Amino acid sequence: MHRFQNLPSVLGLAIAGLIGGMSSVLAQKTIPSCQPPNAGEYLLLVVSPTANNQKQLRSALPPELKTITCKYLNETVTRVGGFNKIDDANRWARYVSNIVGLSAIITTRPTTTADVQPQSQPRPPQQTVSYNPQALGEGYAVLVDYYNRPELVNSVQQVVGGNVGFVSYGQRPYLLAVYTTNQSEAYNTLQKLNNGGFVASLVDSRKVILLRSTVRF
Repeated sequence: MHRFQNLPSVLGLAIAGLIGGMSSVLAQKTIPSCQPPNAGEYLLLVVSPTANNQKQLRSALPPELKTITCKYLNETVTRVGGFNKIDDANRWARYVSNIVGLSAIITTRPTTTADVQPQSQPRPPQQTVSYNPQALGEGYAVLVDYYNRPELVNSVQQVVGGNVGFVSYGQRPYLLAVYTTNQSEAYNTLQKLNNGGFVASLVDSRKVILLRSTVRF
């Protein structure tokens, strides 16, 4: 009977160790938020929700391209090193799509952002059509973060030469600069917006919810 006297304490240590191990595993699964791109940098964010996706992507990319798993707009993505030219980001986005079969987001930041500061709970621009949310179809969507400044609508319209929509992506509101199935058109629009000082992203349009087809300020 003596050999069982320490059984409760042994079990307690075992349970504590098990809980500690579980906590460690949970801590390892905590994914940090992605760091934003530097001014004038094009960043490739590859949607890779599973560990297998991430492993396949890393094995397909050269080691000189730095990769980090992080969260972007509620998506688990692999952040691939910055690019100075949109053509480079475009080329790698096509490579990832063709070789690994994963979709990529290209995001950028204007070279000067002193007058663009994030605000909480951005208010939508004035609507000019009825509210009828619907998912966009297959293609490319170029989104602009308007940072609670609806007056940017007019400026974005001037850059794209047409109407601007209002959408939701990753549970956040954005201006829709262009929705197209033409990849070149999408990348050209992204570059124009970046040159104009806007914070723009190119995303898979199937994950974008159209809230207003046309907005004005």
